[in-house]
Amino acid sequence: MNASTAPGPVVDADFVRRWLATAAAVVDREADRLTELDSPIGDADHGSNLRRGFTAAHAAVEQEPPQTPGGVLTLVGAQLISTVGGAAGPLYGTLLRRAGKALGDGTAATPEEFRDALRTGVEAVGKLGGAVPGDKTMLDALVPAVEALSFALDAGSGLADGLAAARIAADEGASATVPLQARKGRASYLGARSIGHQDPGATSAALLVAAFADTAAEAVA
Repeated sequence: MNASTAPGPVVDADFVRRWLATAAAVVDREADRLTELDSPIGDADHGSNLRRGFTAAHAAVEQEPPQTPGGVLTLVGAQLISTVGGAAGPLYGTLLRRAGKALGDGTAATPEEFRDALRTGVEAVGKLGGAVPGDKTMLDALVPAVEALSFALDAGSGLADGLAAARIAADEGASATVPLQARKGRASYLGARSIGHQDPGATSAALLVAAFADTAAEAVA
């Protein structure tokens, strides 16, 4: 695997901790909107559940910070599984734990190693939930984000530019769930009535991708 020659931030434990702080703040700020999106097609608790989970994860990491990026992601994933209710906890927990384990024990990761770890996590989410893009789930944001990041890195861009592209792709993917009929999760029980609503999981996934993009952008500013 060839590392990108473009300059960019180092994906180390500090980078992932800063992402977590940014993500926790974003989830706290957007929790009411996420719950509002969840109300017509879910259990009206997506925002409050994620707020509780990311608050707990941030506290756990700050109390005893892991020394590797993989360790931080793995701890965050474990905290989300134990504190977030509904399907979001296992799904986001699996995403981050599998990504963390894919990074292994290295103290820093190349942009390509980070991309590959995210892809491993996203694939694990698909297997756990039995979903694919187009099913109106978080994968509608996550899969395009990883694809955009991969395309950018393969073209020679650095991590910051790659994550900026991933952010756009995730936002577009979340918006594109509005006309879809849900085929997985609680929303699928509604059938055609799920059409016309933006998926809350895809929306929160886009927020987490945006937090990664903001963290990388701040590192190179």
